[in-house]
Amino acid sequence: MNVLITLHNAIFTRLERLDWLLPMTARFLFAAIFLMYFWVAGLTKLGSGFFGIFSPSTGAYAQIFPRAMEAVTYDVSQLTLFHTLVVLAGTWAEFILPLLIVLGLFTRLAALGMISFVLVQTLTDIYGHGILDDPQTMGAWFDRAPDSVIMDQRALWIFLLLVIVFKGAGKLSLDQVFAGRMQVRVAA
Repeated sequence: MNVLITLHNAIFTRLERLDWLLPMTARFLFAAIFLMYFWVAGLTKLGSGFFGIFSPSTGAYAQIFPRAMEAVTYDVSQLTLFHTLVVLAGTWAEFILPLLIVLGLFTRLAALGMISFVLVQTLTDIYGHGILDDPQTMGAWFDRAPDSVIMDQRALWIFLLLVIVFKGAGKLSLDQVFAGRMQVRVAA
């Protein structure tokens, strides 16, 4: 039995020393699974033309403020500056935050931003788009189905982002490059 315990401790002590592996894997999985998801979603919100990034599409307002758009019969001009600013911020966040995470730049802040984004997205889906009334999409924890969009998938999204918040970006990141430069300056 002592041999098994010694072997166990030897293996897992070595694994614990690979503290760079978890954040690198989390960023890789974020890039592989979510980068294009968020970028394509962001593209659907852009207005037409070169300056479309400053002029969101009608669909952007409908995605982010579904009930408000329905109330004004999808006439964006009846919405307020607040609505426009929120839609612009949400659209830009879908491009900027994932890019920062993939590059490993301001990674912990970007991951916190993405957690906030996913929470707002989830609340919009539940209350704005009426998913609360769709038990299959809403799902439930501790049931036999692990694939509901809201309760299961979004919890895993947030967990992946929390790994990045707690562990940082890892060794292959711009955060690491800039941290190394700051250490050189402080030492000089």
